[in-house]
Amino acid sequence: MVNIGVLVSGSGTNLQSIIDAVENGSLSASIKVVISNKADAFALERAKKHGIETVVVRVKDFPSRELFDAEVLRLLKERGVELVVLAGFMRLISSVLLEGFPMRIINIHPSLLPSFPGLEVQKAALDYGVKFSGCTVHFVDGGLDSGPIIIQAVVPVKDEDTIESLQKRILAEEHRIYPQAIQLFSEGRIQVRGRRVFVRDSQAPEKAVENPKVTIL
Repeated sequence: MVNIGVLVSGSGTNLQSIIDAVENGSLSASIKVVISNKADAFALERAKKHGIETVVVRVKDFPSRELFDAEVLRLLKERGVELVVLAGFMRLISSVLLEGFPMRIINIHPSLLPSFPGLEVQKAALDYGVKFSGCTVHFVDGGLDSGPIIIQAVVPVKDEDTIESLQKRILAEEHRIYPQAIQLFSEGRIQVRGRRVFVRDSQAPEKAVENPKVTIL
């Protein structure tokens, strides 16, 4: 079992998926604390409902990003956290946290990285005209959504998709694969070599997929 700390800023739907996975026994993890930079984040209410400790660390109380991260690091270390999980945490991570938890901070992003890092991801995917999108769980490094990739899920882009409809389908996959990635870490099955993440006893899909699927008569 791995002790995790979850950093949040918003509604916390990915946090809820992690809580649910812990409670149904599919995830061997203990959520030691949920930390938010926003006092009104609904994610805090989700955590309290399940008896999980919550802490608010206000950005305005710290003169720099590094000092803010130092306080977050202190809170995580005090609670014996082994893996830091970003679940809609809308702040860039400084070297203070990265050095405190080397290759032990993970994030989920609503695209197939390295495509479309940053914000407004579904709009970017639709504007570009991609046929597939999806989501990515990755380790956090010093770049923008640039760390080694742990697991990805693919979602086809439909002709009739809007930003909202595509976002909804991707979010469902986020809720599925984020607990899976944490479980892989908990089981000690992840090994990072350079930019590549290897998962022990795993198999890649053998068949390719296509979109649109065309039948030749």
